[in-house]
Amino acid sequence: MVSGGQPINIQLEAGKKAYFSSDHHFGAPNEKDSLVREKLFVKWLDEIKDDCGVLFLIGDLFDFWFEYKHVVPKGFVRILGKLAEISDRGIPIYFFVGNHDLWMKDYLEEQINAIVFRDKQDFIINGKEFFIVHGDGKGPGDKGYKRMKKVFTNKVCQFLFYLLHPDLAMWLGITVSRKNKMISGDEDVNFLGVDNEWLIMYSRKQLHRKYYDYLIYGHRHLPMEIAIGKARHINLGDWINYFTYGIFDGKEFELKTYLRNQGEESRDSIIKIIN
Repeated sequence: MVSGGQPINIQLEAGKKAYFSSDHHFGAPNEKDSLVREKLFVKWLDEIKDDCGVLFLIGDLFDFWFEYKHVVPKGFVRILGKLAEISDRGIPIYFFVGNHDLWMKDYLEEQINAIVFRDKQDFIINGKEFFIVHGDGKGPGDKGYKRMKKVFTNKVCQFLFYLLHPDLAMWLGITVSRKNKMISGDEDVNFLGVDNEWLIMYSRKQLHRKYYDYLIYGHRHLPMEIAIGKARHINLGDWINYFTYGIFDGKEFELKTYLRNQGEESRDSIIKIIN
């Protein structure tokens, strides 16, 4: 488990790319519907593996995750198997803990050799400066979650939850997580404007501290690319309504949509305000 520190320098090999994906919330809204999205994500992973130089998963891969010493949530075998295959090919996987899987411990590190981050991290990829974080609790907004996170990260509260039988604990965690309106994306439909989006405000604050070419976030399910001077603020979107992902070819970053229609129409709006 990594927490901040010095920038991590990555030099992509010729023809290789960095891929970014966030907010899959696998397990929601139920096992049957989640499985459709899981298979789609595995298909995407299979398609990118040949030119993928590094894979970034920017939080909330799972809708709920809690690790006991010898127990992890049931399911997700296709995803974990494909990620293990990618890792075994020598492709680094950087996993950022989100607000729905913040109780991640060392399972992904041990099983798929992922490098797990609990907070923000700087990267230098082919000379470009990247600031990456899931985004929960950042900026002036998210006040309700900030209060809730104090409970979730409290050692005593975690220990008390750990004492529950796994069947009860998983049922409780999954039930509470699925009732979160953020899963539907309904709270993320409307773009609030560059002066009202709290993660954009947070990006501006970071840019006062240091210059970045790209500031990459999950959490805010609405995909967007916003210019802040010469820097680019990127919200990756989700794999619930938008099926968006980021790709950096060593020179430029692009936000793309993987799927337009998979039984239901996927929302296709990527907010772009760039020079």
